[in-house]
Amino acid sequence: MPLVAISVFRTERAAAYTPILDDTAAAYKTKCAMCHSPKAEKFYDPAMPADEQIQAVLKGKKAEKPPHMPAFEPKGMTAEEAKALVEYMQGLRKPAQ
Repeated sequence: MPLVAISVFRTERAAAYTPILDDTAAAYKTKCAMCHSPKAEKFYDPAMPADEQIQAVLKGKKAEKPPHMPAFEPKGMTAEEAKALVEYMQGLRKPAQ
């Protein structure tokens, strides 16, 4: 019987998990735009190396004064999702051609 309980637990856990960034644009709009603005114009430095930006998304970053950047890794975000989000934000800041 203990094996059944473990397999049920694993099934429920797998079913409950949904990736944070099924749609990067939608995730940005719901999780980031409130602080960074719809076009990533606030509290965002696109000149910062991408690796540092990814770490800021995953681990959070303390600003000089609030609001501070929250950590999204504890909320289930993966490095690949953070990279996609950073690339999306960089794209928002590029001039239209």
